[in-house]
Amino acid sequence: MNTKTKLAVGFVLVLCGVLGRLLPHAWNFAPIIAIGLFAGARLGTYYAFTLPVLAMVISDMFIGFYDWKVNLTVYVAMALSGAIGLMLQNRRNPIAIGVGSMAGSTLFFLVTNGAVWLFGTMYSHNAQGLIASYIAGIPFYRNAIVGDVWYSFIFFGVYELALFAHSVYSKRKLQAHI
Repeated sequence: MNTKTKLAVGFVLVLCGVLGRLLPHAWNFAPIIAIGLFAGARLGTYYAFTLPVLAMVISDMFIGFYDWKVNLTVYVAMALSGAIGLMLQNRRNPIAIGVGSMAGSTLFFLVTNGAVWLFGTMYSHNAQGLIASYIAGIPFYRNAIVGDVWYSFIFFGVYELALFAHSVYSKRKLQAHI
């Protein structure tokens, strides 16, 4: 994929991420993890780490920012989904994509709930508080898994359909010139 195409795809992904967070949706049912996963797998390292964070920053300009330590942790967790995507660069297997998506959801859950416990005042700073933080996050985690898998299969599926359509078009165009 050339740079111009990557920039266009990146723009569409960031737009999807911003709209996915601004439009009404279930808590944590958003496309950001899937954006990092897809960008890492199909667009490369720069896009893998930049696109999910860019979508978060732009949407947070409208939603609002919160404690900078937790906010930064959320951005780092989102960017790490790009690292998982980089591990999928040579894979087209739906199971690998699904596992990668769930790994992104799980990483986000563990990192961000740990940060809320560590930097916040809602939970006591002991093992019981940490466990309480994770238990409180379970409904959000469930939504995140469903959303991340859903959006991952949409992004990867549309990409594969576009490749297939391009292949068919190229073959027909070649046959017309023969």
